Amino acid sequence: MLKKIKESARFLKEKIKNKPEIGIILGTGLGGLTTEIEIAQTISYEKIPNFPLSTVEGHSGRLIFGKLGGKEVIAMQGRFHFYEGYSIDKVTFPVRVMKLLGIKQLIVSNASGGVNPEYQVGDLMIIDDHINLIPNPLIGHNIDELGPRFPDMSEPYCKSLITKAEDIARTNKISIKKGVYVALTGPTLETPAEYRHMRIIGGDTVGMSTAPEVIVARHMGIPCFAMSVITDLGVPGKIKQVSHEEIQKIAELAEPQLSVIIKKLISSI
Repeated sequence: MLKKIKESARFLKEKIKNKPEIGIILGTGLGGLTTEIEIAQTISYEKIPNFPLSTVEGHSGRLIFGKLGGKEVIAMQGRFHFYEGYSIDKVTFPVRVMKLLGIKQLIVSNASGGVNPEYQVGDLMIIDDHINLIPNPLIGHNIDELGPRFPDMSEPYCKSLITKAEDIARTNKISIKKGVYVALTGPTLETPAEYRHMRIIGGDTVGMSTAPEVIVARHMGIPCFAMSVITDLGVPGKIKQVSHEEIQKIAELAEPQLSVIIKKLISSI
């Protein structure tokens, strides 16, 4: 695996002009943040050795290099999911590559279902912890060159970045929540009983990504910040049938406020 990670990183280093400082992973319906980036280069996943390909609608499938908030960034416009049939080390492979390209922070976004009864569709939530119910990406042989066998996870999401984001939201009069994200495999949306279970175990939102990427980033010592857009509700009495297309549309509507927070957060780093 390390050989493949280095091969992909070497390929990209030969293609790009500037060294990225911050990595960004854009979730379902949230790829529009790229309009805020001063794009220098784009590279399709299919051209990168060893990279998986995005198979989900709303995930474009390219790396974007450029400037955002005055910083050099690399943005994944489209991520990979365990439910697509990829092994969990493939799902998190790009995070490994971004580390070798030089990123110092990772910023992640996603669309998720709210199980906290105080949440509404369209709310933004800063993730301050997660419960990972997707296979752990560190299972198997540990790559000692990248991180320890038993990485500490007492601070999966950087408290300093969370505080900065809260200040930015307050200054810009953007309403935000803060809570726990539960990561499930998907691809089915949850049953009412599953939603209840996620709330009982301490979750505020439910999704199908993010936690494995953050685990891998923390394994390599990269501070992380993540936000969810609440695109549907798993609250008793408010559960209704929803399609992936509807989830995309709701995420797109919430994206401008999310973009403000992320852009200004990056500027403040």
